[in-house]
Amino acid sequence: MIHGRATIVLLAALSAAATGEVLGPMARTQQVLHRSHEIVVGPDDHRHKVLALNELLRTFLDTDAMGRKAMGRHLDGRPPGEVRAFLDVFHQLFVRTYVQRLLLFEAPEFAYRQEAITAEQATVGTDIVTPKDRFAVDYLMRRAADGWHATDILVEDVSLADNFRSQFDAALAKESFDSLMGRLQAKAGAPEEPAL
Repeated sequence: MIHGRATIVLLAALSAAATGEVLGPMARTQQVLHRSHEIVVGPDDHRHKVLALNELLRTFLDTDAMGRKAMGRHLDGRPPGEVRAFLDVFHQLFVRTYVQRLLLFEAPEFAYRQEAITAEQATVGTDIVTPKDRFAVDYLMRRAADGWHATDILVEDVSLADNFRSQFDAALAKESFDSLMGRLQAKAGAPEEPAL
């Protein structure tokens, strides 16, 4: 599914990665998705694929930014240790969700639409392409000292961080922050169900 300009951008991304050059948002996204595709269709078993995808996404996804957006005002006034504990468990759950979604697709392909950059922010438009469907997946990104990181992901224009926020708001209307944290930590510690 990678044709024309996308091929040129991907080759530039791979070349830049080899020289340690900081990639732009589109090139960085293509680099990560290309590697994701290689992992998903590769010969490794489920456990090794999950580990490889987790490692790949660790520096691409800014789950701290996503977690702060998802929890919103509920983090206001919380001690730094509690905030850090929430962001750590959110990271585990978000990456697990994202990885499992990738693995649910049978040999997904990625197509690239456009890149829009405004100062330190960017949006990269992509599609997940399967034999039966095509899903729009847009990455909202922010420039940091070490390059571009995804701060939210929109699937068919629905923000994953906002989706988590709705769930957290509903939960915290019925239970305490500590109770919710206990459930999240238990979920993060539960064994993963193989998606393959």
